[in-house]
Amino acid sequence: MSKVYNTLITTTDRFVPNALRPIWNHAAGPKTVFFWAPVFKWGLVVAGLSDLRRPADQLSVSQAASLAATGLIWSRYSLVIIPKNYGLFSVNLFVATTQLAQLYRAWDHSRKHPAPIEEPKKE
Repeated sequence: MSKVYNTLITTTDRFVPNALRPIWNHAAGPKTVFFWAPVFKWGLVVAGLSDLRRPADQLSVSQAASLAATGLIWSRYSLVIIPKNYGLFSVNLFVATTQLAQLYRAWDHSRKHPAPIEEPKKE
């Protein structure tokens, strides 16, 4: 796979305009995994946004909490690594934000519709 990727990058390299060369050759640019991993992670943001249509009683609190936590952790990490990866920062900030919105929706639903308390059965 790396041979195909290297051939694609080498071929594309000839067509990149001079104005875009700094981005193209950046340490976290399109020639590296530091660029492509955040690009594909935008799928989590799209999924989170589409889940905003899902009824609040069907939300997975544990899933939203873990995605929000990893979004916050990776947002911080992306600003302390060298080179700073602003693409990774932005996608993780959006992941955290969408999942925090989901957690709020789940909390708000549980506050407005408390689960009925079951009384113990008498034998």
